[in-house]
Amino acid sequence: MRGAWVSSVGAAEPEVVRAGNHPRARSSRAPARPVHARAHDLRLRRGSLAHLRGRSDEGNVAVNTAVIFPVLLLVGLLLIMAGRIVLAQGVVQSAANEAARAASISRNQQVAAVQATSTATTTLSNSNVKCASTSVAPSTEAFGLPLGETGTITVTVSCVVPLADLGMPGAPGSRTISATGTSVLDAYRGRQ
Repeated sequence: MRGAWVSSVGAAEPEVVRAGNHPRARSSRAPARPVHARAHDLRLRRGSLAHLRGRSDEGNVAVNTAVIFPVLLLVGLLLIMAGRIVLAQGVVQSAANEAARAASISRNQQVAAVQATSTATTTLSNSNVKCASTSVAPSTEAFGLPLGETGTITVTVSCVVPLADLGMPGAPGSRTISATGTSVLDAYRGRQ
Protein backbone atom coordinates (compact mmCIF):
# COMPACT_ATOMS: atom_id res chain seq x y z
CA MET A 1 0.00 0.00 0.00
CA ARG A 2 2.85 2.35 0.62
CA GLY A 3 4.28 2.21 -2.86
CA ALA A 4 0.81 2.41 -4.46
CA TRP A 5 0.82 6.18 -4.82
CA VAL A 6 4.20 6.18 -6.62
CA SER A 7 3.02 3.72 -9.20
CA SER A 8 -0.25 5.55 -9.64
CA VAL A 9 1.62 8.73 -10.58
CA GLY A 10 3.68 6.78 -13.05
CA ALA A 11 7.12 7.51 -11.61
CA ALA A 12 9.87 5.08 -12.41
CA GLU A 13 11.56 3.15 -9.69
CA PRO A 14 14.96 4.64 -8.77
CA GLU A 15 17.99 2.84 -10.10
CA VAL A 16 20.32 1.40 -7.52
CA VAL A 17 23.84 2.78 -7.88
CA ARG A 18 26.55 0.32 -7.05
CA ALA A 19 30.22 1.14 -6.40
CA GLY A 20 31.96 1.63 -9.70
CA ASN A 21 28.65 2.16 -11.47
CA HIS A 22 28.41 5.85 -10.53
CA PRO A 23 29.21 8.36 -13.29
CA ARG A 24 31.67 10.21 -11.04
CA ALA A 25 33.49 7.08 -10.01
CA ARG A 26 37.17 7.22 -10.95
CA SER A 27 38.03 3.69 -11.68
CA SER A 28 40.81 4.58 -14.10
CA ARG A 29 42.83 6.36 -11.39
CA ALA A 30 45.78 4.55 -9.87
CA PRO A 31 45.47 3.51 -6.23
CA ALA A 32 46.40 6.19 -3.67
CA ARG A 33 50.06 6.35 -2.70
CA PRO A 34 51.20 6.62 0.90
CA VAL A 35 51.53 10.11 2.38
CA HIS A 36 55.31 9.89 2.83
CA ALA A 37 55.78 9.12 -0.86
CA ARG A 38 53.75 12.20 -1.84
CA ALA A 39 55.77 14.38 0.56
CA HIS A 40 58.98 13.06 -0.99
CA ASP A 41 57.76 13.99 -4.47
CA LEU A 42 56.80 17.43 -3.23
CA ARG A 43 60.29 17.99 -1.81
CA LEU A 44 61.83 16.91 -5.07
CA ARG A 45 59.61 19.30 -7.01
CA ARG A 46 60.45 22.18 -4.67
CA GLY A 47 64.14 21.45 -4.93
CA SER A 48 63.99 21.27 -8.70
CA LEU A 49 62.19 24.64 -8.87
CA ALA A 50 64.77 26.22 -6.56
CA HIS A 51 67.48 24.80 -8.77
CA LEU A 52 65.80 26.31 -11.82
CA ARG A 53 65.62 29.71 -10.11
CA GLY A 54 69.31 29.52 -9.33
CA ARG A 55 68.94 29.91 -5.55
CA SER A 56 67.50 28.15 -2.56
CA ASP A 57 65.79 29.24 0.66
CA GLU A 58 68.71 28.28 2.88
CA GLY A 59 69.94 31.80 3.79
CA ASN A 60 66.59 33.38 4.60
CA VAL A 61 66.86 32.92 8.37
CA ALA A 62 70.15 34.79 8.53
CA VAL A 63 68.87 37.60 6.35
CA ASN A 64 65.63 37.91 8.32
CA THR A 65 67.58 38.01 11.58
CA ALA A 66 69.96 40.63 10.21
CA VAL A 67 67.04 42.85 9.23
CA ILE A 68 64.67 42.30 12.16
CA PHE A 69 67.15 42.32 15.06
CA PRO A 70 68.30 45.96 14.64
CA VAL A 71 64.68 47.09 14.28
CA LEU A 72 63.69 45.30 17.50
CA LEU A 73 66.75 46.74 19.27
CA LEU A 74 65.83 50.26 18.12
CA VAL A 75 62.23 49.83 19.30
CA GLY A 76 63.47 48.57 22.69
CA LEU A 77 65.80 51.57 23.08
CA LEU A 78 62.98 53.94 22.13
CA LEU A 79 60.77 52.39 24.82
CA ILE A 80 63.52 52.75 27.43
CA MET A 81 64.10 56.39 26.42
CA ALA A 82 60.37 57.20 26.55
CA GLY A 83 60.02 55.47 29.92
CA ARG A 84 62.96 57.39 31.32
CA ILE A 85 61.51 60.73 30.16
CA VAL A 86 57.99 60.01 31.45
CA LEU A 87 59.33 58.85 34.82
CA ALA A 88 61.49 61.97 35.09
CA GLN A 89 58.51 64.22 34.28
CA GLY A 90 56.48 62.69 37.09
CA VAL A 91 59.30 62.90 39.60
CA VAL A 92 60.19 66.49 38.71
CA GLN A 93 56.54 67.54 39.05
CA SER A 94 56.33 65.82 42.43
CA ALA A 95 59.56 67.51 43.56
CA ALA A 96 58.21 70.92 42.54
CA ASN A 97 54.93 70.37 44.40
CA GLU A 98 56.68 69.17 47.57
CA ALA A 99 59.19 72.04 47.42
CA ALA A 100 56.40 74.60 47.10
CA ARG A 101 54.57 73.07 50.05
CA ALA A 102 57.73 73.05 52.20
CA ALA A 103 58.42 76.70 51.32
CA SER A 104 54.84 77.77 52.07
CA ILE A 105 54.96 76.50 55.65
CA SER A 106 58.23 78.30 56.43
CA ARG A 107 58.31 81.42 58.65
CA ASN A 108 60.34 83.75 56.42
CA GLN A 109 61.59 84.21 52.87
CA GLN A 110 65.18 83.02 53.42
CA VAL A 111 64.15 79.82 55.19
CA ALA A 112 61.51 79.19 52.49
CA ALA A 113 64.13 79.33 49.73
CA VAL A 114 66.41 76.92 51.60
CA GLN A 115 63.51 74.56 52.39
CA ALA A 116 62.35 74.56 48.77
CA THR A 117 65.83 73.76 47.44
CA SER A 118 66.56 71.00 49.96
CA THR A 119 63.12 69.38 49.58
CA ALA A 120 63.33 69.32 45.78
CA THR A 121 66.87 67.92 45.84
CA THR A 122 65.92 65.23 48.37
CA THR A 123 62.83 64.21 46.41
CA LEU A 124 64.85 63.87 43.19
CA SER A 125 67.59 61.83 44.86
CA ASN A 126 65.11 59.52 46.65
CA SER A 127 63.29 58.72 43.42
CA ASN A 128 66.36 57.16 41.73
CA VAL A 129 66.05 59.46 38.72
CA LYS A 130 69.46 60.35 37.36
CA CYS A 131 69.78 64.07 36.72
CA ALA A 132 72.98 65.40 35.14
CA SER A 133 72.13 68.76 36.70
CA THR A 134 69.24 70.20 38.67
CA SER A 135 68.05 73.69 39.37
CA VAL A 136 65.46 74.90 41.86
CA ALA A 137 64.06 78.41 41.53
CA PRO A 138 61.68 79.36 44.36
CA SER A 139 59.56 82.48 44.07
CA THR A 140 58.98 83.60 47.66
CA GLU A 141 57.90 87.22 47.18
CA ALA A 142 54.55 86.43 48.87
CA PHE A 143 56.32 86.65 52.23
CA GLY A 144 56.52 90.42 51.66
CA LEU A 145 52.73 90.79 51.49
CA PRO A 146 50.98 92.36 54.48
CA LEU A 147 49.26 90.11 56.98
CA GLY A 148 45.75 89.20 55.83
CA GLU A 149 46.57 88.95 52.12
CA THR A 150 46.81 85.55 50.48
CA GLY A 151 49.91 84.87 48.44
CA THR A 152 51.31 81.95 46.52
CA ILE A 153 54.71 80.36 46.59
CA THR A 154 55.91 79.06 43.22
CA VAL A 155 58.86 76.71 42.79
CA THR A 156 60.26 75.70 39.41
CA VAL A 157 62.40 72.56 39.32
CA SER A 158 64.49 71.56 36.29
CA CYS A 159 66.33 68.30 35.73
CA VAL A 160 68.60 67.41 32.82
CA VAL A 161 68.00 63.71 32.11
CA PRO A 162 70.95 62.01 30.38
CA LEU A 163 70.09 59.89 27.34
CA ALA A 164 73.53 59.48 25.77
CA ASP A 165 74.15 56.21 27.65
CA LEU A 166 71.46 54.51 25.54
CA GLY A 167 73.66 54.82 22.46
CA MET A 168 70.75 55.48 20.11
CA PRO A 169 71.72 56.99 16.79
CA GLY A 170 70.09 60.37 16.21
CA ALA A 171 68.80 60.66 19.78
CA PRO A 172 69.61 63.74 21.84
CA GLY A 173 72.29 63.38 24.50
CA SER A 174 70.02 64.75 27.19
CA ARG A 175 66.56 66.16 27.76
CA THR A 176 65.65 68.98 30.14
CA ILE A 177 62.49 68.38 32.15
CA SER A 178 60.94 71.32 34.00
CA ALA A 179 57.92 71.55 36.28
CA THR A 180 56.35 74.22 38.42
CA GLY A 181 54.63 73.70 41.77
CA THR A 182 52.46 76.24 43.53
CA SER A 183 51.29 76.38 47.13
CA VAL A 184 49.17 78.97 48.91
CA LEU A 185 50.74 80.99 51.71
CA ASP A 186 48.30 81.32 54.62
CA ALA A 187 47.03 84.88 54.88
CA TYR A 188 46.88 84.92 58.69
CA ARG A 189 50.05 83.05 59.48
CA GLY A 190 52.63 85.07 61.35
CA ARG A 191 55.60 86.06 59.22
CA GLN A 192 59.00 87.27 60.34
